[in-house]
Amino acid sequence: MSTKSEWKVNQEVYHRINSSFDDDLKNFDIKEVDGTDIINYAVDYFTNDKAGWIYPSKSYVVAICYAKWLSKEFGEQFYSVLDDPDLLYGNDPYFLPYSESKEIYNEIIKQVGLGFDETQGIIPDIRKYFEEECLLKEYEE
Repeated sequence: MSTKSEWKVNQEVYHRINSSFDDDLKNFDIKEVDGTDIINYAVDYFTNDKAGWIYPSKSYVVAICYAKWLSKEFGEQFYSVLDDPDLLYGNDPYFLPYSESKEIYNEIIKQVGLGFDETQGIIPDIRKYFEEECLLKEYEE
């Protein structure tokens, strides 16, 4: 019998007790990009917090951040969680696991590294959601 990782249990509990989210994609005007624009906008998110809702670029950034923090906070393997189809709990229709988009993930990681400044761009906002969703910090409703 396999057991769920602690972070997955926490994530499930969070989603069971919360029904509305202020970052629900249905509430925003989404700009969709493809090709090299995906990478360019994703890299920009690490230093620019005014870029807007650009997908799937934002999905890649969120996934990279979550995988980094899950490795640090819960002892998970970075690329294993980045490849987990449930990493973002099914909340992001643009999310692709690592194995389905290695080239794009690798290029973003190559350009920003995994030691990126967590105080810049949209990273602090992503961290706030991560801490709430993984029950690492009390959240405010």
